[in-house]
Amino acid sequence: MPIGGSSACDRELHHYSQIQYKTMQILFVAAEAAPIAKVGGMGDVVGALPAVLKAMGHDVRIFMPYYGFLPDKFLPYKIEIPAEPVWHGYAMFEHFQVYETVLPGTDVPLYLFGHYSFMPRNIYFGENEEWRFTLFANAAAEFCWNYWKPQIVHCHDWHTGMIPVWMHQDPDISTVYTIHNLAYQGPWRWKLEKMTWCPWYMQGHNVMAAAVQFADRVNTVSPTYAQQIMTAEYGETLEGLLSFISGKMVGILNGIDTASYNPATDAYLVQNFTDKTLSERAANKLALQEELGLEVNSGALLVGMVTRLVEQKGLDLVLQVLDRFLSYTNGQFVILGTGDRYYETQMWQIASRFQGRMSAQLRYSDALSRRIYAGSDAFLMPSRFEPCGISQMMALHYGCVPIVRRTGGLVDTVEPHDPKHKAGTGYCFDRYEPLDLYTCMVRAWEGFQYKDYWQSLQQRGMDVDFSWNKSAKAYIRMYNSILGLPEDDLSQHLSRSQSSVTPTTSATEIN
Repeated sequence: MPIGGSSACDRELHHYSQIQYKTMQILFVAAEAAPIAKVGGMGDVVGALPAVLKAMGHDVRIFMPYYGFLPDKFLPYKIEIPAEPVWHGYAMFEHFQVYETVLPGTDVPLYLFGHYSFMPRNIYFGENEEWRFTLFANAAAEFCWNYWKPQIVHCHDWHTGMIPVWMHQDPDISTVYTIHNLAYQGPWRWKLEKMTWCPWYMQGHNVMAAAVQFADRVNTVSPTYAQQIMTAEYGETLEGLLSFISGKMVGILNGIDTASYNPATDAYLVQNFTDKTLSERAANKLALQEELGLEVNSGALLVGMVTRLVEQKGLDLVLQVLDRFLSYTNGQFVILGTGDRYYETQMWQIASRFQGRMSAQLRYSDALSRRIYAGSDAFLMPSRFEPCGISQMMALHYGCVPIVRRTGGLVDTVEPHDPKHKAGTGYCFDRYEPLDLYTCMVRAWEGFQYKDYWQSLQQRGMDVDFSWNKSAKAYIRMYNSILGLPEDDLSQHLSRSQSSVTPTTSATEIN
């Protein structure tokens, strides 16, 4: 920016940019990163956010385990893992290797932690889960101290919770700790002391309790959930501690990959469409009904659900009202996902009683999930709790009207439908009660009968911006606050994020 002959304002802005803008070195450490390893929402964040931050000009890298299934993982983008490691390390009396590659579909450097304990073809579970992820966190700390030293280590869930504790002694490295699932808090202190080094200053009865105390910032993946976890209802016994450290708590809403998941270009759809061509969307509904063996009927409200079949997702409520909803309306229902055997069995039994009206797809399929978003009229998500939720944003993006409980990230992403003022993007209920869910579903069924109003509701949902750009800027402000920089980083001003920046990674929305 030239300053000769410029105004005082221009000179001040130039001076501001020279002082303020810095390329930050940020290392994401996590157990998952889409598309190569994903179980829940953490994988979506780690697979998408670093690519956006890197496109904004920052040096962002990822450190994750080298799982046994990675070499033969089928992806649109082949992951190339070199035979030789870039670094050898030693932690917890174990030797390990680190391999360098890039996250498929991006230019983000990816470091894979190689150790025999991660060779089995599973991400979680197993008798040694606590030990191997404690080793993983220890290796990440050694990596930062001895191979590549970042300014900020961004840690995710209990698997990396000891890193903020260890980094507390290093004035050159700051830490951010993101809570994706508060229910899983890691091993207790007595067990940690048998496995690894617990500094004399460490406080906290388990890994997560220690992490939130020693991290420079703690964040959740939605603003509402950041407030809810400070209450007994959602705090999982940590509400007191989380209230105590609330001054460094930040809630930042997740985004979605609007480049890969785009109804205008999605190759998995029978008919592409936009918010301006919503009439063309109907072909996807008819094709979905035919594909799943449902009665082909454009006039029936088709309700979709793409989810993990676990208690958190409100499946107990769904089981109490689904029979009645299918009996007293002409609605249809499709569910896609896997999980607890009890919920799988119950869904299969209801589907067998309502053949042609309900389809239970007890499997994992990215392609089918997209067709459900694009072909269903409404999307059901009655969660008991929801840190953020991705599926409801996908549904809105594909013109599928959400039916949600107002909790966590669902509050921040779905605005209650107000037909009188022609506002809102979905149907919402508050109490976790079967009657409230049933009433909400019937309201949606009634609203579907008024096609013009329903189409306006769809268009409002499709117009909401859920891209990662907005979220990435909020993360940059948080990083800047840790490093003592002004919150409004000029990386936003200097045209690095003026164009729409979206990663090309694909993340399946089975939350």
